[in-house]
Amino acid sequence: MAGKSAAPAGDAAAIADFSIDTVLTLSKKDLNPEQALRLDLLEKSITRGAVKQEQLDVYQHLANFWRDTAKAFIPFAWYTAQAARLENSEKKLNFAGQIFVNQLTRQDNDAQRHWMAEQAADLFEKTLALNPANDSAKVGLGATYLYGGLGSPMEGIGKIREVVEKDSNNVYAQMTLATASLMSGQKEKAKERLETVLRMQPQNLQAILMLGDLFEKNGDKNQAAALYAKAAKLVQRKDLKEELEKRIEELKK
Repeated sequence: MAGKSAAPAGDAAAIADFSIDTVLTLSKKDLNPEQALRLDLLEKSITRGAVKQEQLDVYQHLANFWRDTAKAFIPFAWYTAQAARLENSEKKLNFAGQIFVNQLTRQDNDAQRHWMAEQAADLFEKTLALNPANDSAKVGLGATYLYGGLGSPMEGIGKIREVVEKDSNNVYAQMTLATASLMSGQKEKAKERLETVLRMQPQNLQAILMLGDLFEKNGDKNQAAALYAKAAKLVQRKDLKEELEKRIEELKK
């Protein structure tokens, strides 16, 4: 299990409310009989005393099952994290941490968000124990403070700024700080961060859309429409492209 990270006292009850065992049990109820049988066989192959590689293989198979067959995020992320902890490689630990942190802002359930943040923080801390210079893990750890309620937001921002001060071209750090600025209502700072990203990566779709949305909310319809038009050329999905084109037409009215 993951180690505990500092959290505000008022959040302790919310964190305690989340149980990965309960989530796994409930997730199994959504499986059809064939899927349930396959999962049962996988779970029974986890045996005490198994050699590390055998146990690692089972965790990876379970992660793949929940991702590809059952399409359930929390079980997938959990087994990916367990495999990463067992393997204890910098790359796998950081990858597993990013899986959790990338979903934090999409979580409405406080207990689940706190649990996910704790998982991410533990994975990033383990990554940094192996390589203190891993900037991706530093930014990820900072993001868990920002989005997951671990520690203070300023502590999270401080961790990310350390990376930016060392490397202003770190897109991940700039994007995370831009999001943090938007969350705190600092629109001008967010705009500067996003423009910095687009100077480095002109086709960064997320930055284009975020900046377009920022212009739209500020009433600058022409700038917003221009950015959405640029995004529409990069989007592959037909439904998203149509939605962008619809918004462009509305902005031109």
